[in-house]
Amino acid sequence: MSLIETVSKGIVDAMKAKDSDVLGTLRMLKTALTMREVEKGRGLEPAEELQVVASLVKQRRDSIEQFTKGNRPELADKEAREIVILERFQPPSATADDIDAAVAAAMAETGATSAKEFGKVMKAAIMHLAGKTADGKAVSETVKRKLG
Repeated sequence: MSLIETVSKGIVDAMKAKDSDVLGTLRMLKTALTMREVEKGRGLEPAEELQVVASLVKQRRDSIEQFTKGNRPELADKEAREIVILERFQPPSATADDIDAAVAAAMAETGATSAKEFGKVMKAAIMHLAGKTADGKAVSETVKRKLG
């Protein structure tokens, strides 16, 4: 079953349960998935579906940061609830140990020893973390720390 079908089923369940938070978030996710399908002109691959979910989560995190700075805690709370709902559709998150291991493997693979090779190490580390949700900022900080 594709993600869009799973989301559609979730929308029906949220309507029956009268859960407006879940309903709104799932409708937004379905719209984003449908828009990406239209852009591509075909059905989405599972990896592409996960990219859509990841981008929505990242948008929510950025919004939380802005709402917190703007002293709007009620809007930041709404975004945080949406993140919890969206994370149901993502693979498990990479732990700090997973990130450390991926960066170490990437450094060994690329032979990188200086900060000049940051890009190569980042690309390889992200490839090692495939199948897990990894925060790019955390990976970047780990690479900087190990190369620095």
